[in-house]
Amino acid sequence: MKVLTDNFSTYWHGFVGTLELTLVSGVLAMLLGVLMAGFRVSPIKSLRAFGTVWVTVLRNTPLTLLFFIVVLGLPRFDIVLPFFTFSVLALGCYTSAFICEVLRSGINTVPLGQGEAARSLGMTFGQTLSLIVLPQASRSVVAPIGSVLIALAKNTAIAGSFSVVELLGSYRTINELGYSIVWTFVWIAVGYLILTLAISAVFNLLERRLAVSR
Repeated sequence: MKVLTDNFSTYWHGFVGTLELTLVSGVLAMLLGVLMAGFRVSPIKSLRAFGTVWVTVLRNTPLTLLFFIVVLGLPRFDIVLPFFTFSVLALGCYTSAFICEVLRSGINTVPLGQGEAARSLGMTFGQTLSLIVLPQASRSVVAPIGSVLIALAKNTAIAGSFSVVELLGSYRTINELGYSIVWTFVWIAVGYLILTLAISAVFNLLERRLAVSR
């Protein structure tokens, strides 16, 4: 307990950093994921191809390698941003590929007749997707999206290797002060547990609310 009480401010700053990374990257991942899911089911061949390449490349690229590409590659094109922003881009883009596939699986559960009925009423593809298909599909993918965002929260640990303040990186400061490395990591694990349980609770509540409205 002494490790926690003596270094509470260090743990707290790391926890807040991880929380910020998770929230901002999660929003970016959701936006890109919805967009790519739309591309994947689009009637336009070029959009379907772009969505397929996006998902295939990002899902099969190690996240650490993607961090190196973003952090070291973008400055070569005179795109110089704070390390936090670089980390958000890497995490958000990587996670968006998984969000996209989760949403696409949900879209596939919506009967084809729903889309055909919408088109017969003169609705465009965008209107059909946003007003008819996605609201129904989202109900079946709440739990899987929660799992993806829990994985995102744990993936933020990689950002600590790129000069971003986050929870796992706090062990360096505490270890230099001579505290037990075992208990240092125990409290870090507790921090991640709190964060992931909070995400799980939010999505469990969402799932129950959406289940009632079916």
